[in-house]
Amino acid sequence: MKFGYARVSTKSQKHNLQVDAFLKEGIKSKNIYADISSGAKPERKGLDEPLSILREGDTIVVWKLDRIARSLSNLTKLIEDFEQKGIHFKSIQENFIDTTSPHGRFIFNLFASVAQLERDIIIERTRAGLESSRRRGLKIGRKPGLSKQALNKAMLA
Repeated sequence: MKFGYARVSTKSQKHNLQVDAFLKEGIKSKNIYADISSGAKPERKGLDEPLSILREGDTIVVWKLDRIARSLSNLTKLIEDFEQKGIHFKSIQENFIDTTSPHGRFIFNLFASVAQLERDIIIERTRAGLESSRRRGLKIGRKPGLSKQALNKAMLA
């Protein structure tokens, strides 16, 4: 049986593109699970659900590798767990990834490493930008205390 897992990072994003791809792959809508969550979080309800019901011979399908995990260690652990349980893994956009062959596992590891590099570069750029802003005296983050509107609400309450 095939299961689809879709993930978007923010509530303003939609799963539609991923769900449409799963339906085109022949995955029944009842077997499509989704999350609105950062890929960096290893525990996600929408992913935990299908993982708890997958059996030997089942396939979990994602639209892209970075939808299931952004950390190389998390991705590698998931794939190792799949292999131990006899579960197949497929990525629609990286359709040459086939975890049942040595070449497919090599390609998977290569792409997982690239995804980890991308994440590390994003983190590095973000930290450098924040540090640059701090050096210029800009205050970063949420303003302390309540806004005037929130303060008025608190007074009324």
